[in-house]
Amino acid sequence: MSDIKNKVQGIDPNVKARDIKAMSEKIGNLYEAISIISKRANQLNMEVKRELQSKLEEFAVSSDTIEEVHENKEQIEISKFYEKLPNPALLATEEFLHNRLSFRYGEVQAPEEGLSLPEGKA
Repeated sequence: MSDIKNKVQGIDPNVKARDIKAMSEKIGNLYEAISIISKRANQLNMEVKRELQSKLEEFAVSSDTIEEVHENKEQIEISKFYEKLPNPALLATEEFLHNRLSFRYGEVQAPEEGLSLPEGKA
């Protein structure tokens, strides 16, 4: 797992307009481009969650009462850092636009023979 700090270097966390023609020209279809970016954004989101969880587990203190809350300055700083990160969709879009995102198409399964649409649905 690579550190998220390396991925966000130089990326503007603010949303900005994008040239959709340039996005669609990379693979020929805008909807495929958006699908690829959204799948990568989901992957990045899961990476960030796992990374944050592993860092916060270092501060976990088991206690018998639910009401006890232990706050730590380091823990707060880590949380603030992750709150300020660019949205995973922005990161994925940057990766896509700068050709740092690789993707492949899965195998397409042929429809099974003998299946038919219900009557009136043709």
